[in-house]
Amino acid sequence: MELIEKTTLVYARMLERYGNHPLTPRREPMHELISTMLSHRTTEANEARAYQRMWQRFGSWAAIRTAADSDLAAAIQPANFAEAKAPKIKAVLERIYQAHGSYSIDFLQELPVEEGMAWLTDLPGIGPKTASLVLLFCFKKPVLPVDTHVHRVSQRVGLIAPKVNPTQAHPLLLALLPADAQVLFNFHINLLRHGQRVCVWRSPRCERCPLTDICNYYQEAVRQA
Repeated sequence: MELIEKTTLVYARMLERYGNHPLTPRREPMHELISTMLSHRTTEANEARAYQRMWQRFGSWAAIRTAADSDLAAAIQPANFAEAKAPKIKAVLERIYQAHGSYSIDFLQELPVEEGMAWLTDLPGIGPKTASLVLLFCFKKPVLPVDTHVHRVSQRVGLIAPKVNPTQAHPLLLALLPADAQVLFNFHINLLRHGQRVCVWRSPRCERCPLTDICNYYQEAVRQA
């Protein structure tokens, strides 16, 4: 089976299992950017708690930007690695402010996708996953965020090779899907849910999976066991 055909089949089955979700911006772009930085190796609930505590403590991007590293780290403590994230958040705010004289990234709406990705990934601590999330979720740009769940499911099914890391997976998976923000959003959301609920890291629940007949992991590891 060709990879594009296989990817299309995975997308269709995930859509049937988890639904078609409208791409509606859930958060203001700066919120999305900083929350995604907080979310690294952190649960969604703790990411939200960290962001709320930070905002309650400082009340503005300017105050966060000029806060002491230790004070900001204490405010975002619910997020893992708060001491490392605090200076990176401040550095990102500094770059945005110095470049535009404000705390807004709304200008990304007008940039071509490649320019937007390049601008975001040039910020301290911002990789392709965070940049893609901001561009897709906030500006409906045709990009694909590859988090740990999307990467794991794609790798096990066989859409990407076993040694492809998440950073390398971004352009590879994007090339297998239509340049349509709605499709890319649903591919991301539904594979994420599948990775959280069925194709989990330890002991994947293959008996509940609709992809076993086309899944490399199942055919090679489970079926032959």
